[in-house]
Amino acid sequence: MAMQFYASPEQIMRDRAEYARKNIGRGRSAVVMSYEGGVLFVAENLSTALHKVSEIYDRIGFAAVGRYNEFENLRTAGVRLADLRGYSYDRRDVTGRALANAYAQTLGSIFTEQPKPFEVEICVAEVGASPDSDELYRLTFDGTVQTEPGRLVIGGQSEAVATVVKDKHRPDLSLAEALAVAIEALGSVGGDGGNARDIPATQLEVAVLDRRRPGRTFRRITGAALTALLNGGKTDAAAAAAETPADVPVSPAPAKKDDPLPPAESGVGGAAAKDDSAAVDAVLDEIDADDDSSGDDKPSES
Repeated sequence: MAMQFYASPEQIMRDRAEYARKNIGRGRSAVVMSYEGGVLFVAENLSTALHKVSEIYDRIGFAAVGRYNEFENLRTAGVRLADLRGYSYDRRDVTGRALANAYAQTLGSIFTEQPKPFEVEICVAEVGASPDSDELYRLTFDGTVQTEPGRLVIGGQSEAVATVVKDKHRPDLSLAEALAVAIEALGSVGGDGGNARDIPATQLEVAVLDRRRPGRTFRRITGAALTALLNGGKTDAAAAAAETPADVPVSPAPAKKDDPLPPAESGVGGAAAKDDSAAVDAVLDEIDADDDSSGDDKPSES
């Protein structure tokens, strides 16, 4: 009869933690920080289809590193939980703290009960009215949750990258300045001989939670907008206008009796509508003029 080897619970947990930590450290880092206009997400990502940064709800974003299929399941569960809570109660009841607690319980249960822990490290960020009110939560593979003061780095050589971010981060940074700090921090590791390296724009995944936007604040910065922002050829406002819309649909909550009516739309949309109306009027005038001229050319009947 074969005798089973005994392993103490401490040894089992230590082995699981070492396994998860080693595999997470093999990946590439992601930086999340507060800046003057919101919360910035910057991740080094070679894939254009598999996102490390995504939207959870109106003012809540999600960043993760590690095994993609595992943190994608967590992201999907978070979107469903937030959508259900916002639809059942109120959109204001969906908070980053509640989502972080739900993730912590899930990761903790998997770490202690499953043979293999999740090889993920995630961040849940909620943008506030000012940089001081932003909330950044770091969650590790074992369910540990920590609140970070305005900046955090997850995955890869996080300690070395976090040192650069800590030295140069300020809450009053503009979007371009914050992006430059994040890219410099990500490029400070992984070079030949320990030297810094340049990261092309095509390998960067950049998104923001814009505190100046009402409703859904998550926007991606890609393509020409990202290139111009890296080159310093755009202001923050112009870059925000060129951002692509969020990629995660969120169902609107049902209207309540005491909710105020939404204000009438104005600005760019109103100007576009006026331009369209003027163009239609001009076309109709041309048609009328053509009809009049064609009528004058007809010979008179005798």
